[in-house]
Amino acid sequence: MRGILLSIAVVLGAFLSGCNDGNAGSPGLTDPGSPPQTNTVTGTVTFKGAPLAGATVTLWLTNNNTVVSTATTDANGDYSFSRLTTSGDAQADYQIWVNEARYGFYPSVSGANAKVERFDHTGQFLGSQTTGIPMYFTLIDFISLPNASLSGANFAAYDGTNPPVQLAATGQQTSYSSGDDGALHKGLVWPQTRFIDNQNGTVTDNLTGLVWLKNASCFAPNTWPAALADANQLASGACGLSDGSAAGQWRLPNVNELESVVDITSSNPAVTPGSHFANVAGIVYWTSTGYFGGDLGSPTAWAISMSDGRYINDGVQNVKSVSKNGIWAVRGAGSGAGRLQATGLFQPPLQAGDDGTLQMGVGLISPRFIDKGNGTVVDTMTGLVWLKQANCIQGDWKTAVASVGNLSSGQCGLTDGSAAGSWRMPNRNEMQSLADRNQNNEADYLDFTYLNPNGSVYQGPIFLSFIGYQFYWTSTTDAADISEAWTVFSCDYGVYDTPKSDTGFTLAVRDPES
Repeated sequence: MRGILLSIAVVLGAFLSGCNDGNAGSPGLTDPGSPPQTNTVTGTVTFKGAPLAGATVTLWLTNNNTVVSTATTDANGDYSFSRLTTSGDAQADYQIWVNEARYGFYPSVSGANAKVERFDHTGQFLGSQTTGIPMYFTLIDFISLPNASLSGANFAAYDGTNPPVQLAATGQQTSYSSGDDGALHKGLVWPQTRFIDNQNGTVTDNLTGLVWLKNASCFAPNTWPAALADANQLASGACGLSDGSAAGQWRLPNVNELESVVDITSSNPAVTPGSHFANVAGIVYWTSTGYFGGDLGSPTAWAISMSDGRYINDGVQNVKSVSKNGIWAVRGAGSGAGRLQATGLFQPPLQAGDDGTLQMGVGLISPRFIDKGNGTVVDTMTGLVWLKQANCIQGDWKTAVASVGNLSSGQCGLTDGSAAGSWRMPNRNEMQSLADRNQNNEADYLDFTYLNPNGSVYQGPIFLSFIGYQFYWTSTTDAADISEAWTVFSCDYGVYDTPKSDTGFTLAVRDPES
């Protein structure tokens, strides 16, 4: 027995001696070096402030465009990913997003190597590249640097009962048909005093919280690049300003921001009487929102005629390099109850001060729309409930207003139990809120099925049979010509005035669910 123990001791001693031998010349030993550094990502998913369990969180590596891992949120809404690489030929760039069939999501994160952004994931889906129908996710982008784990990669869930945006009423007071905009006054009521003259060359809109240059004709009409530069260089001391503002604080408004000061009850100019603005000309004004043109951009940008509030996208008056339009500067992110949603534009190439660079407004939720499976679609941004069947109601304006008012469950694919009187024709603000200005053709996008590589459906069409190259009615009458109503052109989603006697389609809408 003693011999056996002695033999074991000798072998063990030799083993320990070998493991701890620091001599570089020790035979048969290789220094493994330091283990590769890795990071972790942790976060929480919540709905109305409470933990959301059972949501699927995806970790995507952009370096090779693959899903690295997925996690499911626990009872506390928590998730985590570990062993994220920090080395290689290029920095490891990860993206994180969340899916759960009943919700859309918007992320929040802080840290020098992490940010919230929209990103093009078109390449993941069959047919989307060839058809030119892009798919965008709003996600967390994380650069995995050495010793830089990420915590607080959080997501808030939205289902339409907690919309981040409240659409404002259009302001139309006169009714031209039972059930129209002037009869229903849908939307956030304007403050009793909407516009405040700050006596320093600026006017504050108490509805949106945006601050506008009082003198809307300080700058001579110019091309789009010059308009961006003029607005960006504006500072106190110019254009009647004595507000202490510095260059870089002012900008050209995006299309949603300029739309917000259009008063559809007025014309020549289409702004609210007594709003304290000076020298608003009845001309075309630029917005900072370029017309989407893919990676190469577009030679045109959105503009609005302040004679009556028409959108301009004719390829003549809105050509960036040669068209000379009005310049009306704005500043601030907007903090009013009627804070505006972002346009969605982010695609390069971009220019300093343009919409795609600044992306002002409430960021777009991803996925944005929820199919309720009963013939309705909920927009999580606004909470509005839309009829999914987009070609069911067609007629002249007055006929269409009446048809929507009589819509109920059992018609147009509805099984939601809704009764006549529940539905209405959307007003101008409601209809144009559906736009994603990073889409080249809104009708195609709203009626496209995204397929996974294995052929299964990732996302079905948001609306069924959304008709391209057609005008969709709004319930808002054109104050400049009451024989016309405002329509949205289904492909570019511009807002245009159309004779009420024409035939158009209607997307029915009803109030958010509680």
